[in-house]
Amino acid sequence: MLLAPAATLAQTAPESVSPNAPATQAQIATLQKSISDAQSSADNAWMLTSAALVLMMTGPGLALFYGGLVRKKNILGTMMQSFAMMGIITVLWALVSYSLAFGHGNSFIGGFEHFLLQGVGLSPNADYAATIPHQTYMVYQLMFAIITPALITGAFAERMKFSAMCVFLILWSIVVYDPMAHMVWGVGGLLNAAGGKFPCLDFAGGTVVHVTSGVSALVTAIYLGKRIGYPKTPMPPHSMVLSFIGACLLWVGWFGFNAGSALNSSGLATSAFVATHFAAAAAAVSWTTAEWMHNGKPTALGAISGAVAGLVAITPASGFVQPIPALIIGLIAGVFCFQMVTRVKNWFRYDDSLDAFGVHGAGGTLGALLTGVFATAVINPIFGKDASGNALPTGGMDGNWHQLLNQSVGVAIAWVISIVGTLVILFIVDKTIGLRLSADDEATGLDLSQHGEEGYDMGS
Repeated sequence: MLLAPAATLAQTAPESVSPNAPATQAQIATLQKSISDAQSSADNAWMLTSAALVLMMTGPGLALFYGGLVRKKNILGTMMQSFAMMGIITVLWALVSYSLAFGHGNSFIGGFEHFLLQGVGLSPNADYAATIPHQTYMVYQLMFAIITPALITGAFAERMKFSAMCVFLILWSIVVYDPMAHMVWGVGGLLNAAGGKFPCLDFAGGTVVHVTSGVSALVTAIYLGKRIGYPKTPMPPHSMVLSFIGACLLWVGWFGFNAGSALNSSGLATSAFVATHFAAAAAAVSWTTAEWMHNGKPTALGAISGAVAGLVAITPASGFVQPIPALIIGLIAGVFCFQMVTRVKNWFRYDDSLDAFGVHGAGGTLGALLTGVFATAVINPIFGKDASGNALPTGGMDGNWHQLLNQSVGVAIAWVISIVGTLVILFIVDKTIGLRLSADDEATGLDLSQHGEEGYDMGS
């Protein structure tokens, strides 16, 4: 559409309106509403984009990453586990889980006010995000709830029945994820940084997502036992190309995961975006360097594992740290997680098939603790201001070393709820429908034994 020249517009303006006349209260109110609407529109666009990015992390990102790391007879079964979470957890979230995680309840769990998404409409919920529709916030949080149980599947890859996996992860989401999400992010939560008894800094899910999934992964791997032939029979990844693509998708999607957790299109989102990228890059470099020194060659698997480790470690800190501390966190995480998946895993001889614990459990724990060290009020004055108007210190480097204790409490609670909850659920599922594939089905592979199809037609 062509716009009229400014002179023409001036000629058609009412003569009674002077360009120098002071603005009326009505005009000021209209202008303020226009600014508010524009901000809400921008925030909503960013949050819907972020939600899509986080969903992309599960499918195709995690599905390809995990799928390439297993043997070819298990690729479809492994990818199907991630895809199943996209469907099952969405239904569960709408029914009850969103309410349990973000409804008003007590310090440990939400209530049933949002059962069947009652009260979750297109108006903002000021308790969580004042500039975006409540449904946008709900669906954004859903994407976190989807990927968290999907991460656990890497630990029991190639040996759990599909039916058992579905029941186990449904129960796990209710018993472990929902309470942890409420404690950290829910109104009145025990670990909520804005008023909880132990204010734990977790910007995007270090404890809620990575510690819970990683620790639960370790428990599940130990409970199930090792794959047949492990560790004597070689079980190398069948397609590093697929895993490489998956890791790159995870890296890109993680910007929605972390920067989206600002819940608006603000400078805080930019800070989290930069911190996320810097930590991932630094961890990829440090893991690769450690592996190069240890094994004599840098591998693609090491590089992508390092990047994921950095992304995990920076997740709780992403909205609280400056770029250089983000680099430091990434450098530490790359070396630390490399040691966890090589030395520590070999020492204890557990079969965490795809290193879910070594990367997510260990990396998430490390990141949560380092958040308490490097968090700064310059980036996020989350604890408010003192009587003089100065921002209260956030982390240890700010002068608030007590925050490290709060972080430790948050990590400890995540570990305990993950261990106890997972063991109880595994026991119940095992004694009712059984967890593990039969020896014949495991030898055949998930694709044929569980789904009656193959990922590759080797005869064509």
